[in-house]
Parts: sequence; structure tokens; C-alpha cells
Amino acid sequence: MRTYRIGWTYLLVMLVVAACKVSEDKNNSLAIIPEQFRNAPVNASKSIADIKWKNFFTEATLQRLIDSAIAKNYDMQVAVKNIEAANLRLRQSKWNYVPDINLQVSTSTNRPSDNSVTGLNLSQFDLGTRHINDYTTSLGLSWEADIWGKIRNQQKSALGTYLQTQEARKAIQTNIVAAVSKGFYNLLMLDAQLRIAQRNRSLNDSTLAIIRLQYRAGQVTALAVQQAEAQLQAASQLIPQFEQNITTQENLIKILSGELPDHVERQVSLDQLVFPEELSSGIPSALVSRRPDVKSNELALTVANAQLGITKASLYPALRITATGGINSFSSSNWFNVPASLFGIVGGSVLQPVLQSRRLKTNYEIAKVERDKAVMQFRQSVLTAVGETSNALIKIEKLKAQEATANQRVQTLRQATTNANQLFKSGLANYLEVITAQSNVLQSELTLATIKKQRLDAVTELYAALGGGWK
Repeated sequence: MRTYRIGWTYLLVMLVVAACKVSEDKNNSLAIIPEQFRNAPVNASKSIADIKWKNFFTEATLQRLIDSAIAKNYDMQVAVKNIEAANLRLRQSKWNYVPDINLQVSTSTNRPSDNSVTGLNLSQFDLGTRHINDYTTSLGLSWEADIWGKIRNQQKSALGTYLQTQEARKAIQTNIVAAVSKGFYNLLMLDAQLRIAQRNRSLNDSTLAIIRLQYRAGQVTALAVQQAEAQLQAASQLIPQFEQNITTQENLIKILSGELPDHVERQVSLDQLVFPEELSSGIPSALVSRRPDVKSNELALTVANAQLGITKASLYPALRITATGGINSFSSSNWFNVPASLFGIVGGSVLQPVLQSRRLKTNYEIAKVERDKAVMQFRQSVLTAVGETSNALIKIEKLKAQEATANQRVQTLRQATTNANQLFKSGLANYLEVITAQSNVLQSELTLATIKKQRLDAVTELYAALGGGWK
């Protein structure tokens, strides 16, 4: 007797050890992460991504637009619904340990052949009928022991999927914050460029009036008038183009906010928007926990590990316990006659898959491939995040230098235009010098506005690349 007990104890221990091996996670998620971002300032320990978006984007109009987009954007609303659905699946997975219980109420009647064994036996009883009736009310219970961790892995998979939907919502919010911000900056840039074009048109119009007076006085030829008119037309042509782009950008911002296309109120200019000169990027290892898409890929690896455990457990024996009990009678009159009509059945079984068209083995091999893919996707997402952050850092640095040079060029050309106009009125400069100076200052001012907008975009891109925007 003692030998049997030792044998059962040994078998139980082996089953537990085997179960641990079946459900063991193979964590191959280690990705190559540098100690510092390329182009980042030395000892940048803190990150701007830890700042809440309302404390990072402080302009009131922009805050209202972002708030509206987060609340009304349909992608965000779909993400919230995905979270609700995943939460329901997670709650359901917690019931997998509970036995399945079914209530069954059934009646049946059977008229056997007189020449059958049942019919011959029935003829020995004077029942007054040749029919066999059966009336049953029963509760059936079925429960599978989680020896190989299948149910535990199902819960891990459900939890990982639920957390992925949370990260998906964060990623969508990060994208919304970045998209609205960049759209707003583009709108302010177009406002600035429209004002530049209007101011330059007025300047060209004044120059054309002077040249026409000189033409009437015989001081210049018709060619001078035509070239001045062409310069005025070039500046005038830009105005409807910028107005069109402004309307289009306003519509895009409104649609992103889940609203009908309309005018966007704004009380700030491009030159009034500033960010701190020093933008700390933090350490790259923090991206794994902060950036939603990287975290989602890490959770995808958790789900893949769980699915691998589920498919592997399906290859091993399944211990099932069943029980059925209730009341049964061949006559409806004493159907509920207790305890005479009571019955009960208890059974246990061990089911070992033998030949399933190799389907179970194939599912397991596919799960291994999917797990390996999840590892690669996680590593790629880390590389992408580090690369995007490094790109944003160098972009900010070089755009800062470009803006300084472009600003100096604008100041130089503005002074040159003023001097050319004065010399032209004094007869010391010809009309070509004036037209050239006005054309150069127009292009340089438009370029400066573009660079300012690009620099603001780069700051937004750095904030998003570091995982900011969802707090």
C-alpha cells in the first residue's frame, strides 16, 4: 500500500514539474538599447515625456483644440470600446476555473418493435401501452483540471490583450496630440505667410506706382512697368493660395476633433510660440515603459508566450471530471417523486490526443513562430523609437541653426530693400535693383516662417517619440 502511495506521490510531482515546463515563458525580448541617445545632451536623466501634455503645450487655444480632439475623435472612441471589450474578455477568463454546469429538462417517447429485444421484454409487463416514456430533469457538471497551465495561460493572454488595448489608446492620444499641435503650427505658419504676401503686395504696389510715374515722365521704359507688374502679380498670386491652404488646414483640425469643418479661432501668432532651449530626452531604457507602441509590442510577446503555453498544453493528457444528477422517471405522474426518482453519475477521464491530423502539433509549431515574430517586432519597435528620438534631437539642433541664419538673412534683406527704395527714389538705383530686393525679402520671410514651423514640429516629434502626450 505504501508503494502505491509513493508511486502516486512521485507521479504527482512529475506532473507538477512537467506543468511548469509546459507553461514556462521564453523571454527573448532583450533588445539592444544604448546608454544615451545620439545627439542628446550629456547626462540627460529627465525626459520631457514625463511632463503632462497640458503643461508642455501651454498655449490656451491649442489646449482647447487638443482637449476637443481627445474627447471627440472617433479613433479614440473606438479605442475606448476596444478596451471595454478586452476587459469583458479578461473578466470572462477568470471564470475558466469554474466548472461548467448545465440544467437539462427532457422528455422522450419510444415505440420499440414487437420483434426487438426491448419489445419482447416490454410485452412481459402489463403497462397498457407499447411506448417507453422517459422524463428527466438533471444538472450536469464538467471540470478540467489545469495540470498543464492552459487556463492560467488563457488568463495571461486575456490580460496581455487587455493591457495592449490600454496602450493602443495611449498611442492614439499621443498621435492626436502631435497631429493637432503640428496642424495648429501649420495654421499659424500659413497666417504668417499670408501676412507676408499681403505686406509684400502693398510694397510692390507702391513701387509700381512710382515706376508708372517715371514711365510717364520718360525716365524708364515700358519694360520697367511690365516687370514691376509681374512682381506685383507674383505676390498677389500667393494670397489666394495661402487662403486656400488656411481653410483646408482649419477643416483638417476640425475633422480630427470630430467636428464639422469650420473656422478655428486663434489669438496667437507664430512668433509668440516658444519652447525651452534645452529639451531633455532622458535615457533610452525608459522608452520601453513609457512609449505606448513599444510597450504594446512587449505585451504582444507576453500574449505570444501564453498562446505557446496553451497550444503546448493541448498536446498533453487532459483530466476531466464529470457529474450528472437529478430526477428521472418513465411516468410523468411520479417524475418528481423524491427520493425514488433521484439518480446520480460521477465519472473521471484522462484524454490523451493521439492522432489529430497533426493539427495540434502544427498549432504548437505556429505558436513558436508567432512568439519569435513577437520578439523581433519588439526589438524593431525599440530600434525605431530610439531612431525617431535621435532624428528629432538632431532636427531640433540643426533647425535652430537654420533659423538663426534665416533670421539674419531676413534682417539683411529688409535693410537692403529699404536702401534700394531710398536710392531708387533718389535716382541712384534702377528699378531692377528694387524688384530684386523685394523678391528676395519675400522669399526669405516665407522661408523663415517655414523654418520656425518646422522647429516647432520637431519639438512635438521629440515629445511624441519619447512617449509623451498620453498623460
